[in-house]
Amino acid sequence: MTRKTGKIVKMVALFCVASLSFAPQVQAQSRIKDIVDFENVRENQLTGYGLVVGLKGTGDTLRNSPFTEQTLVAMLERLGVNIRDADLKTRNVAAVTVTATLPSFSRRGSRIDVQVSTLGDATDLMGGTLLVTPLVGLDGQVYAVAQGSVAVNGFAASGDSGSIARGVPTSGRISNGAIIESEITFELAQMQSMKLALRNPDFTTARRIAIAINNRFGNILAAALDPSTVNINRPLNYEGDMVTLMTEIEQLSVTPDQVARVIIDESSGVIVMGADVRVSRVAIAQGNLTIRITETPQVSQPNAFSENGDTVVVPRTNIEVDTQDDRQLAVLDGGIDLQDLVDGLNALGVGPRDMIAILQALKASGALQAELEII
Repeated sequence: MTRKTGKIVKMVALFCVASLSFAPQVQAQSRIKDIVDFENVRENQLTGYGLVVGLKGTGDTLRNSPFTEQTLVAMLERLGVNIRDADLKTRNVAAVTVTATLPSFSRRGSRIDVQVSTLGDATDLMGGTLLVTPLVGLDGQVYAVAQGSVAVNGFAASGDSGSIARGVPTSGRISNGAIIESEITFELAQMQSMKLALRNPDFTTARRIAIAINNRFGNILAAALDPSTVNINRPLNYEGDMVTLMTEIEQLSVTPDQVARVIIDESSGVIVMGADVRVSRVAIAQGNLTIRITETPQVSQPNAFSENGDTVVVPRTNIEVDTQDDRQLAVLDGGIDLQDLVDGLNALGVGPRDMIAILQALKASGALQAELEII
């Protein structure tokens, strides 16, 4: 970095600091419904095991997938066909797992989507049809029954000298493929109290939610129990039920607070910094020793009509050493915010990989006033 460039960077940094000091701080507000989960208002996971039939020779190999053969034999026996001692060789059947999500307050007779995935060595589910498959919850009770044509987003094709694949042809989806047969009983309207669970637990956010609710209704009916829970009691003189009360509460807006945190994904080089990240006064220098060795061998031949000469390969090696002497120390003032930190690192010409190393060094030195999380 030359002296002239350093002056320009310094002027730009001063301009950014001046702009940030005079600009009004804008804090984003969120609805309560977008940052909390309501007690017992949740989805439930369902799973099942079934057969997909009608495949074009892309199903399970029965010798390699004995569970497919056993399921096929049991199904045919229920239909009155006895093939227990027969030698089955079909490849038009595949054993699959069927998964679905049962939404909260789902009623009997409504439909939900299901996801189908192979268990054996089937290569493609395109054109297949899922036979009747019961879907059970963790309690072992059947809550839905799935059946229908499987829609596959991927495909695979191969020849003697090449192959091509797109997506995952061994899994598919059936839109509205399951009918709900049993309901989960939950009387929300008759409840006298309700707990709100924060998706990102925080003391300040929980208290702000309680204050916003109490200010809306003019009395104390909400209290923050801990960083992740806010308890709400329905007022005795409230004319509506709990559903009406939750409808009014979920539309209230609050400003969520968050812990200063820096997230680093080393595998992809992605860095995410929170708005409240601060850095103490520190000097940073970044530079790496780079040695580049290039081999460019040349062929040496004897002169024309020479009787004693030989054709040989003469090595040619070129070595370049870059010590990056032009890199200098840069001083970051204490208490700078996220924008100044990014501007300062960019002024050093730091790439994502080197920036990760610098952030780790800042944390080790105690200059980074934020949590550093590496995923």
